[in-house]
Amino acid sequence: MTDFRKLGGSDLEVFPLNLGGNVFGWSADESASFAVLDAYTAAGGNFVDTADSYSAWVPGNQGGESETVIGNWLHARGNRDSVVVATKVSNHPQYRGLAPATIKAAAEASLARLRTDRIDLYYTHFDDPSVRVEDIITALDQLVREGKVRQIAASNISPERLAASLEFSEREGLARYVALQPHYNLVSRHTFEGRLQELAQRHGLSVLPYFSLASGFLTGKHGSGGAADSARRERVAEYVGTARGDRVLAELARVAAAHHVEPATVALAWLAAQPTVLGPIASARTPEQLPALLAFKDLHLTEAEVAGLTAASA
Repeated sequence: MTDFRKLGGSDLEVFPLNLGGNVFGWSADESASFAVLDAYTAAGGNFVDTADSYSAWVPGNQGGESETVIGNWLHARGNRDSVVVATKVSNHPQYRGLAPATIKAAAEASLARLRTDRIDLYYTHFDDPSVRVEDIITALDQLVREGKVRQIAASNISPERLAASLEFSEREGLARYVALQPHYNLVSRHTFEGRLQELAQRHGLSVLPYFSLASGFLTGKHGSGGAADSARRERVAEYVGTARGDRVLAELARVAAAHHVEPATVALAWLAAQPTVLGPIASARTPEQLPALLAFKDLHLTEAEVAGLTAASA
């Protein structure tokens, strides 16, 4: 239990590496996904992240494939009570947006795919400015009251809407966001640092960054990804060959060599050293990819190393 950390002000205790489920049912089939999940939990992990829309972008998929794989694994292993499951609402092709009726219907569909009676952490995946925050929070609070959701969180939300949501929850005594999942890594800092980070700090939100390795760019191994290659290549293209990208990779390589670890381990350790970050989200298609991800929690960067990486990425 020593590796576990409290999520926000909640009663959820989670492992510092949040295992990303975006690859399950996409570039990792069910058998490969089970192997990754088994290896992760064998290493002490207990925190799995997915979304109802994963992986609707794949031809022939409809969304919900990742939840289905995770639900089948939980059922097969009989370990539901020892795993913290996070999923998201607003981006499934059949359940777009955050209208209260959509949130309710999407949650029921996620529960069915996950083969469970509750979602431990339920995120608004993408904010829906057409719906008042009061209506969104009230709908989420109802799910909490019904016992179908334990805690709520937000992703891809503006500082203004996040602040308004937190203020409404506190004023009305309703469920409040305990975590924030922003796009944040060494080469993508602008959307989180500043007002969102300040809000997270002020309200005690645990931050769980997604794209922690910039779609593989920060591993220094662009292009390895099997079925995921083309999608990842598009995302990585904005960093490849740029002066800033090259600076970051060079500094990562230098620090990694000093500690005899992989660049990915250092990139995750830099994130973990940032204020408000509880732990990064990272995914693996095979068990062999996990050790470099898991190693960050035992890597202690010096202040100079953190500062050097921050400067390289400025």
